[in-house]
Amino acid sequence: MNQPQLKRALDALLHQSVHRHGGVPGVVAMVTDRQGNLYEGAAGTRELGNPAMPMATDAVFAIFSTTKAMTVTCALQLIEEGRLSLSDPVDRYLPEIAELQVLTGFDTAGQPQTRAPRRKITIKDLFLHTSGLSYEFFSAADLQYRTARGIPTIVSCTFASMRSVLLNDPGERWSYGVNIDWLGRVVEKIRGKRLGEVMRERLFAPLNMVDIGFTMSPQMAGRRVSIHDRNEHGQLTPLPDLVLPQPPEMDCGGHGLYATVGEYMKFIRMILNEGMGEGGRVLKPETIALMGKDGLAELGLSSSGWTTSIPSLSNSGEFFAGQDKGWSYSFLFNREKTPTGRPAGSMMWTGLANCYYWIDRQTGIGAYWASQILPFQDAVAYPSFVEFESAVYSSR
Repeated sequence: MNQPQLKRALDALLHQSVHRHGGVPGVVAMVTDRQGNLYEGAAGTRELGNPAMPMATDAVFAIFSTTKAMTVTCALQLIEEGRLSLSDPVDRYLPEIAELQVLTGFDTAGQPQTRAPRRKITIKDLFLHTSGLSYEFFSAADLQYRTARGIPTIVSCTFASMRSVLLNDPGERWSYGVNIDWLGRVVEKIRGKRLGEVMRERLFAPLNMVDIGFTMSPQMAGRRVSIHDRNEHGQLTPLPDLVLPQPPEMDCGGHGLYATVGEYMKFIRMILNEGMGEGGRVLKPETIALMGKDGLAELGLSSSGWTTSIPSLSNSGEFFAGQDKGWSYSFLFNREKTPTGRPAGSMMWTGLANCYYWIDRQTGIGAYWASQILPFQDAVAYPSFVEFESAVYSSR
């Protein structure tokens, strides 16, 4: 890979992402191989219309669902230690999950009708998003249930926000939702510590990660990127006060971390290096292999796109529509080579405010592209990420 040529191409793409009509306010993107970063770039500003806040590579982002893989790592460590098993019923650790019911409909007064699930939710269901749980912004039924029962939004970072309803019986289909928040609680129960503390000891320390956490340090807060809203006409408005609770009631393993892109690259490299981090081993090579295994294939299931129920938070969409996709422990698993050139068997995922990453263990390449815009799969941010990925693979 010609690094000077790659830098010119990717710098131009980041500039175009910001300066095209309706472009993103700011972006940070990085590419790594197994040894270190091949590219680091930043363009635009941390807040639209504020030139005193230039974007820089050490900017701090709300990384939302790209938190999930880190929570999964902490759970996989427990499996390595023999303290947790994929087949374990979750209620062995969290009895309250047994209270969750399957939604069958709503009565004429709009009240939910439910029944008991046909089997218990297992740890494997949480890993693979096959428990039946969803998110309120990806399910009109979940949103209606939450509204009827007074359950707070998941971004409130409260335990009450996890206790919604099952849309189907466990194991029946893939349904992306609050599963990893429950898994984070399992980690807390077994370790006897808050998830953030577990991560600091068992993930951040061996990876030499500092600028990351559920609660931002003052130094991190001073470099935070403002989240922006794009309205139906394409106009962007900065929302500088939109911040996850600091500190949160609960360390939400599904979406709660703030981090710099540079810190996340250390995590991506750990996976590319079969579990070895910059400061020590995090996972065994065989666990990394499990992490990259398509867990839905053996169930005869596939992952799919999503339909929004809260358009201000997410557009409806799908990654590489028409391609067959699975889910690993815990990433979107591409069963086919993507149009960008990423090989089959690679992994990727995303965060609500338009953060995207991929991990390609076959080629030994990973990357992260970060912006802060709602709704999800933004009309400019997402195509810019696809162009970014395409440019990386075309340069090889």
